[in-house]
Amino acid sequence: MGRITSPDLNQRAVLERTRGRLVMLAFLFVGLFCLLALKLTWATIIDPIHPSPAQIAAMTPKLNVTPPPPGRADIVDRNGTILAVSLPGASLYANPQQVPDPQAAAVLLANALPGADPAWLARAMGAGVTPSKRKEFVYLDRRLTPQEELAVNSLGIPGVYFESREERHYPDGNLAAHILGGVNIDSSGLAGVEKYFNNRLKTNPHPLQLSIDAGIQSIVHDELAAAVKEFQAPGACAIVMNVHTGEVLAMVSLPDYDVNDYRDAAPNNQFDRCVNGLYEPGSVFKLQTISMALNSGIIHWWDYFNTTHPLRVGRFEITDFEPVHTWMAVPEILNVSSNIGASRIATILGPKIEQSWYNKQGFFKPLNVQLPGPPVPLFPPKSDWGLATTMTVSFGAGIAISPLQLVTATIPVVNGGIRYSATLLKVDPNGPQPQGVRIMKQHTSDIMRKLMTNVVLFGTGQYAAVPGYVVGGKTGTAQVVGPNGRYLHHTNNASFMAAFPMQDPQYLVYVLVMQPKPDASTHGFTTGGYIAAPTVSRIIARMGPMLGIMPSSGDELAALDTQLTVPLSPSPPPGQHALGPGNPLPPQANAFAYELMGKKPPEAAAGSQSAGGAREQPAVLKSSSRAHNRIMAPVYPTLNNNMTARDTGDEHG
Repeated sequence: MGRITSPDLNQRAVLERTRGRLVMLAFLFVGLFCLLALKLTWATIIDPIHPSPAQIAAMTPKLNVTPPPPGRADIVDRNGTILAVSLPGASLYANPQQVPDPQAAAVLLANALPGADPAWLARAMGAGVTPSKRKEFVYLDRRLTPQEELAVNSLGIPGVYFESREERHYPDGNLAAHILGGVNIDSSGLAGVEKYFNNRLKTNPHPLQLSIDAGIQSIVHDELAAAVKEFQAPGACAIVMNVHTGEVLAMVSLPDYDVNDYRDAAPNNQFDRCVNGLYEPGSVFKLQTISMALNSGIIHWWDYFNTTHPLRVGRFEITDFEPVHTWMAVPEILNVSSNIGASRIATILGPKIEQSWYNKQGFFKPLNVQLPGPPVPLFPPKSDWGLATTMTVSFGAGIAISPLQLVTATIPVVNGGIRYSATLLKVDPNGPQPQGVRIMKQHTSDIMRKLMTNVVLFGTGQYAAVPGYVVGGKTGTAQVVGPNGRYLHHTNNASFMAAFPMQDPQYLVYVLVMQPKPDASTHGFTTGGYIAAPTVSRIIARMGPMLGIMPSSGDELAALDTQLTVPLSPSPPPGQHALGPGNPLPPQANAFAYELMGKKPPEAAAGSQSAGGAREQPAVLKSSSRAHNRIMAPVYPTLNNNMTARDTGDEHG
């Protein structure tokens, strides 16, 4: 048995005391950790301490880059078909100071970019200039195709980079070109709705929905292009409009352009003949004259007028294409498009009624439509609206308006008398409807529809007839003004204004073919009846079923034809008296009517005569804007040009 000495006992005692101290220290640390854990739990879970707003603001990083604006909105047709869309694209740029060998880089890039000039690329990247003196940024190509971007990227040229950008695309090329317009390299609008709605397209990402129907637009474009080709015309215009809303379903101006290449299009192709062109409307304007006359109550549709001889004003005369040497009633005047008859009617009404009507129809101011820059119409000074002007304007000479302005003014003639402003935006059928302005009485519009149906069934517009449909319309054949301000020899603008279906008119269709050349199918004529009416017929035949307007059967069609026409040589209703031989003028006739007959007007009528009177010089077209106060065309050509003052004739158009 071992022996325990005193030193061993002391050593054991020291170890026991140390062990006890370590255990106590361990419990102390455990206690401290428990206390800390409890404190953390309290501070973070039970009762957390939130940072103050000032602390949060101090710790929030300051961003110097504003978020990118929304992409340019799509443009769609009334059915949602995309007409314009922005897609991702890329531009190519370089930092010349970082390009080690500009000449070699230029050769590589020229091989990857078809049509690129290697010499220009080399200069742009600083060839021949020390790196420190070169520019820091230069665009090499603003519009890369995806294939070009891949090709350049594979080259790995130092100092050459890509910049992301938006590229505006027009899937249908030249469809609705003048309506859409076009954009510049930075996708800002340059023309058309792209320019008019530029801010809206940049800030509102929702698609801009137009009134245009892409299908109808395509039909109108095809048929108008065919007419231009057949008659070798330098230009043309066609419009389809809803008569109850003013919506433009189709509008084509030729020649046109691929909207994707707007900046490369020739100015002549960029010019919108439907909106920015000003043309004498010709005999289509007789729809305004007859509507104005019937609506005034001074003249009735059963009245007869002396068309037995030309009308002379000084050295000048107004004639008809094929004079009939009879007294004609209003239906026959419109049917054969008599300039003499329209002039007689206009002189009875006088300049005050004429100007008031044109003012209501918007012929004295630019058209209100969602396109940039409609021009001010051209017309004689209102203060000098004498006998010659009163007569010639009645058949569409001596006043120049845009085709869209003319179509808009025809809306009330067929829809019951309400004028709606033209619009290129779709009208929601379930939303607020356009507010029109009453221009004429319902009864006036009802009679005008029948007179227009006569024109297609029996008159100058027979080539506008469409099997199964009741079509009404009016021909127009206007002389063309030359660079010297005089009418050109044997040069016309041929047009036709149609409405259908006449039992319940829904759409106007207008075609204008400029300076056509005759062929065998027109028998040598270049009138609206031969040139424009057949094109209108083909457009209606194709678009009618697309718009849900189905053809009528034979018996139904015959009944409608009877119901929607009036006699060409009518008798007055019982108890009414018609103007005619022995009773040529109503009591309210203007002094011009008496003057035209070589008679002294009654004192009351004489007071309403214009200051121009019988000594009025041949009228000229002038802009109402002083800045554009230039002569456009004399209403009457001079004697030595072998032309009389007339619309070039509408016996066939």
